[in-house]
Amino acid sequence: MAFQVIYKKPESLTQREFTYCPGCTHGIIHRLVAEVIDELGIREKTIAVAPIGCSVFAYQFFYTDATVAAHGRAPAVATGIKRARPDLYVFTYQGDGDLAAIGTAEIVHAANRGEKITTIFVNNAIYGMTGGQMAPTTLLGMKTTTTPYGRDASNDGYPLHVAEIIKEARGVAFLARTKVNTPQDVQKTKKAIKKAFLAQVNGIGFGMVEVLSTCPTNWGVDPISALKWLEEHMVPEYPLGTFVDKVGDEK
Repeated sequence: MAFQVIYKKPESLTQREFTYCPGCTHGIIHRLVAEVIDELGIREKTIAVAPIGCSVFAYQFFYTDATVAAHGRAPAVATGIKRARPDLYVFTYQGDGDLAAIGTAEIVHAANRGEKITTIFVNNAIYGMTGGQMAPTTLLGMKTTTTPYGRDASNDGYPLHVAEIIKEARGVAFLARTKVNTPQDVQKTKKAIKKAFLAQVNGIGFGMVEVLSTCPTNWGVDPISALKWLEEHMVPEYPLGTFVDKVGDEK
């Protein structure tokens, strides 16, 4: 009886095991990025820029050339690489404690300039690696190590909606917000990531996908409950959808 391979590890992922906590969806998102790189046939010309945070070791997981940027500066580093080598494809992989906090200026201006780079923005509403502190994306009332009584708008401000902010930038070619807590959403996220890369491959402009993700460890829940919590609490605050699409049909 002949066997048919219907699913395998993407070539754009290394053999190294992920270092993420059980139930964290970084691994799912990594795989989707790797699958898109494989399908577009651009692995040998792709450079990843890792952030500071839980995914600081992303350069160990993607089987591409890669580097690490200072905290929040991944879009600036990616801009330099892309301008020096416009024949290459450059993407940043950043969490909300990196992109939406110390890196706010970098992402806003990269988008506004229409830099032909791709950004994967993972939003789990908390600082992960550093111990569960409040992030700019933390929900109102959400308890963290720095907001033990819950985030209070009068003292801590409101959750920062990065996608809504940069959607007005005319350099943006593709911008969407997705989630990966169900199989259907995983497939939708992959399609969005592919379009964000196509915005660069086709020379149109800046592409970004914000992916709502879980952090069971710092949320203080089990992995299954984290998936439900994301659906019930994060999605109402961060509505899903495509904000900008100048890519059109996939080609």
